[in-house]
This record gives sequence, structure tokens and C-alpha cells, in this order.
Amino acid sequence: MNTLFLHCRPGFEGEVCAEISDLAARLDVPGYSKTKPGSACAEFVCSEAADGERMMRSVRFNSLIFPRQWARGGFVMLPESDRISVLLDALADYPVCGSLWLEVVDTNDGKELSTFCKKFEAPLRKALLKAGKLVDDAKKPRLLLTFKSGREVFAGIAEADNQAMWPMGIPRLKFPREAPSRSTLKLEEAWHHFIPREQWDQRLAPGMTAVDLGAAPGGWTWQLVNREIRVTAVDNGPMAESLMYSGFVVHQRADGFTFRPRHPVHWMVCDIVEKPARTAAMIETWLGEGLCREAVVNLKLPMKQRYAEVRRLLDRIESGLVERGLKVSIGCKQLYHDREEVTCHLRRHGK
Repeated sequence: MNTLFLHCRPGFEGEVCAEISDLAARLDVPGYSKTKPGSACAEFVCSEAADGERMMRSVRFNSLIFPRQWARGGFVMLPESDRISVLLDALADYPVCGSLWLEVVDTNDGKELSTFCKKFEAPLRKALLKAGKLVDDAKKPRLLLTFKSGREVFAGIAEADNQAMWPMGIPRLKFPREAPSRSTLKLEEAWHHFIPREQWDQRLAPGMTAVDLGAAPGGWTWQLVNREIRVTAVDNGPMAESLMYSGFVVHQRADGFTFRPRHPVHWMVCDIVEKPARTAAMIETWLGEGLCREAVVNLKLPMKQRYAEVRRLLDRIESGLVERGLKVSIGCKQLYHDREEVTCHLRRHGK
């Protein structure tokens, strides 16, 4: 069990390798990363199995930027028939797990395997229960089986509280027909990822105030209005009429990078297409000057060295806020609904 298997968005395998290798170096874990372009996954092979366990115990999954899911284990080759017996033998040294997820990688070939997984899950679950390798206990590790084909599966485990909240890291969110654009799902997913669900009523409460920079036509504004948050929508373009009729939106035709609210707001959200360095500077200004308490902002990515650039910008934002004497928690993730971008969440603590 010396291999970490990581899911990602197709085309970002190199970023996952760069990030996990950087992490291993900081933890002094010997090993190497490997991947294939377009495979939607990457591996980090540790010199010792204990090193893989140490990495996963030392790092919170939610702090990783580009991986969608991770697990520690190894590959198992399956025959055409009696796959379950071979899997049970391979899992003999694995701990008893409290739940089971069958996953595939996010490629066309992976999607074609989904039907197989659905048919295979019930008999496999029954066999695991009978063998005592699976019990109903949410505190125990989860068994994550990622099928790369009907004959090859990565058998991995992850702690129940230190992995993606959805299989493959892909949320099952339904597009609201009333929303003016599909970008609305980015903000909803960001809330799921960065804010514990039991805190939504407190941190996304009716009557709060928000500014949406680059709002038109209103996909992100819709999410805020849906929670009865009063929004100043900043954009030179038109907003959806349905939002303007809601009574919760004031439209300001202005440049999102120069706009400042008259009074501090609870939330600032921004999905403007702009160079990431300029957006990072804007984030530091809003949090640093106390213009908002929390923010969700997308950083558009360059064509090359994407992990290095994101890391540099996050370090720059953090150091700038520390210099101001502020305590701000910063999270960053390439969400499922992101494309060539990552989503940042920042929360200011104290006054």
C-alpha cells in the first residue's frame, strides 16, 4: 500500500503531480509521481508504505488544490471471471472499512465503466460483508475501488473524514432552472466545499449583504438572492430581469476592479475573467481593508506552470494580509464546475 492514487480534471494531471511532489518534499517523504496526459488521474509512489500513510495523516484533503479524490493502496489485476474472489484475496491485509465506493476516472472510457460498477457493487458489497472486511461504521476508513478497466482496479483506503465528500470528487448538484447561467453551480459547489453545511444558516443568513463583482447575467447573484441575501451586482453588462424584480438586487454599472462599497459587506464574490495577479491584488485589498468578511473568488489560470503560479499568488495574498496584522483563513480548490481556473475562499477572523 505504498501508492497514492489521485483523481483530477482531465488535462490537469501535471498540476496534481507538481502539487503532490511539492507536498512530499515538504514532508520529507521519498517517492515519485507519474501520470499520463488526459488520464484524469495521477499516482505518487512512496518508497515505503508507511510514508504514504504518513502523508495522508499529515495533510487534510481539503487543503489540496488540484486533486478531486485520493486513496492509498495498490493496483489489482482481475480475471475475466471470479473477480470478487481475487479482490477479497488482495484485500486480506487491508483494514476493516466502514463504507464502500466504486469509482472510475473522469474520462470517456471511465464513464463507460460506470454501468459495470453499478452491477458489480451489490455482489461485491455482499461478499465484503460476509468476509468481515466491511461493516456499517462511519468512523472507520472508506474502501475506494477505482476501476481503470474491467480488469484493473486501484484498491485504496482513505479516512472517512479526510477525503472528497462525493465519489470521484464530483458533486451531484442540480442546475436550478430559474438561474440565469450555469456558472451558478460554481458558487453553490464552493459553499459545499468551503463551508460546513451546519454553518450555512449562520454564515449565509437572510438579510446579510454581498457584492458580486462581474455579476452579469447573474448566476452567482442568483445563489445569494436564493438565500435572501441583499446583493450589489457590479457589472457594465445587463442583469437578468428576474433578479432585478426580486427586490434583493441593486445593479451598479461599474468596473468591478475599481468598485468599493460604501459600507462593509458580509460577502464579496467574483468570477471576472482577468489576469490572476490582478485578481489576487484585489482580493488582498477587499480583505485587508475590511470591505468584506468572507469572499469566494475565481483565479483564472495561465497556460503553463499552473500549480506554481497558484501557489505563488496564494503565498502573496497570505503574506500581504499577515503584514497588515490580520488573521484570514484561505482555501483554494479546482472545483468540478471550474474550467481553466481555481476557486478561492477567504474568511477574516476577529475585528
